[in-house]
Amino acid sequence: PARIYYKYEGVSPAGSHKPNTAVAQAFYNKEAGVKRITTETGAGQWGSALAFAGSLFGIDVQVFMVRVSYDQKPYRRALMETYGARCVPSPSPETRSGRAVLEKRADHPGSLGIAISEAVEIAASRDDTKYALGSVLNHVLLHQTVIGQEALAQFELANDYPDVVVGCTGGGSNFAGIVFPFLGAQLRGRRSVRIVAVEPAACPSLTRGQYAYDFGDTGHLTPLAKMHTLGSTFTPPGFHAGGLRYHGMAPLVSHIKELGLIEARAYHQVTCFEAGVQFARAEGILPAPEANHAVRGAIDEALRCKEEGVSRAILFNLCGHGHFDMQAYIDYFAGKLTDQSYDEAELAMALAGLPSVKAA
Repeated sequence: PARIYYKYEGVSPAGSHKPNTAVAQAFYNKEAGVKRITTETGAGQWGSALAFAGSLFGIDVQVFMVRVSYDQKPYRRALMETYGARCVPSPSPETRSGRAVLEKRADHPGSLGIAISEAVEIAASRDDTKYALGSVLNHVLLHQTVIGQEALAQFELANDYPDVVVGCTGGGSNFAGIVFPFLGAQLRGRRSVRIVAVEPAACPSLTRGQYAYDFGDTGHLTPLAKMHTLGSTFTPPGFHAGGLRYHGMAPLVSHIKELGLIEARAYHQVTCFEAGVQFARAEGILPAPEANHAVRGAIDEALRCKEEGVSRAILFNLCGHGHFDMQAYIDYFAGKLTDQSYDEAELAMALAGLPSVKAA
């Protein structure tokens, strides 16, 4: 009874949706005379995309890659270097932010919040360098809406329209990219859709986080943003969907969650990999660990249709391929992949440290 559609973003040079904003940001930096860009990356998708974009415009790129992913995904690191970028494991001894973390724990697995601090610190210390972010911020979400705009046009060709739209969420860029155009159409009076955000149970900012002002990075170098957050000092366990290991959610995505326009659910990684393997055997495309969350969500929606005996069109965003994530699949098939839980005490401590913001 379910009609399942997916928008595949893995055919880009970097293997994901990330070049949609990386190329735009590199272009505008080139126009402004910027010689060097720093950034962070989790699983390496964003770092690969910005490295590619930098190579197009002759801009040097330095990427701080979260340590656990740096170790897990050496081929993603090699791709960045192939495009000419310098890739540094984070936390690193190259910045005050990184050294402060390493002093407390020498084997720290890193987090996107820490990597952001390091990249921002370097950019702030050099006149020829700017910082670029691959998710969370409004302009990034805007660039990514090309995904949903294309999907709207494709549904017209298919003479169909989704009843449910599913996307995985980390910082919110691919999710916003697929759902914002459909949400916009709904708010303008077009047919309504159910929108489902799927996040990792080990880093559940939408389902467990507080809606509050918080820093976007661990070192507190960024401006405050109002978002669903687990606390800027929160370090998630080192699960394989490194691109979803961020403590906060895009302010715009957080806002529509507060308005009740979307719903959120959290999944553990083993059931997501199970869904990814099922999808690969059916469609011939190997999803990235992050995308597996959306696949799981879509499959569950299809099973719900079957149980209820109703026909629905389901759209999900397959945001990238998993060709550089094979160790995760090796671990899955060997039975070594386990579900990981965050530390409740650490979460409570991180939330207790949220900044106090008073109304003017």
